[in-house]
Amino acid sequence: MRVAALISGGKDSCYNMMQCLAAGHQIVALANLRPAENQVGSDELDSYMYQTVGHHAIDLYAEAMGLPLYRRTIQGRSMNTERVYTRCEGDEVEDLYELLKLVKEKEEVEGISVGAILSDYQRVRVENVCKRLNLQPLAYLWQRNQEDLLREMISSNIQAVIIKVAAFGLDPDKHLGKTLDQMEPHLLELSEKYGVHVCGEGGEYETFTLDCPLFKKKIIVDSSEVVTHSADAFAPVAYLRFLEMHLEDKVSPVPDNNRTSNYIHNS
Repeated sequence: MRVAALISGGKDSCYNMMQCLAAGHQIVALANLRPAENQVGSDELDSYMYQTVGHHAIDLYAEAMGLPLYRRTIQGRSMNTERVYTRCEGDEVEDLYELLKLVKEKEEVEGISVGAILSDYQRVRVENVCKRLNLQPLAYLWQRNQEDLLREMISSNIQAVIIKVAAFGLDPDKHLGKTLDQMEPHLLELSEKYGVHVCGEGGEYETFTLDCPLFKKKIIVDSSEVVTHSADAFAPVAYLRFLEMHLEDKVSPVPDNNRTSNYIHNS
């Protein structure tokens, strides 16, 4: 199938794209929902559905893959929080509907790559949108063992760094900017001691992918700063804000992603 990938910049959406390609599908476009630029605290939007930390770097992510990127500003909020979602005017889920409707029209996609692992809340809403648009959701990571998944992601050369921490045992000064490979032993330890989700499915941490086998170029972070969201003594919430970044050519050639035109569609 021709597939558009929902991306946040994180490890899960990236690894699910790799699974789509392994299953014989073709990734032809990327789709992302972002906060309004002038919104206070837009780096870390209070959303049940979307990761917004790192959203400033999504354009570079698309350029690194050599794929068209479709973006829409999140205008709604979490209004219908019921277990079963029904269409609700003004809900943030309707922003996803409008975004995927546009991508389907422009790119003639049949499937949507979704990096969901554990959240029924997200799964139900993405499936609702896909059903209304007659699109097939492809969620290869769904309900997978998280320890196995993390190991697979690291083994498959996904170079992702921690860009947000929000859990007991995760220290902004020590852990922000660290790679998955560097963090794996500590995450396994926290899981054993405190029940922390190894892949961050409880919101314990967020990641941003700087390189993976799908990238034609890799993303280099030149400078960043730590922003403290909540200075809780036991579980501080903080994130990394990228200030300057650039793309760098990779030494080895990367398989063509079937599309090299690099343009961005904002709405």
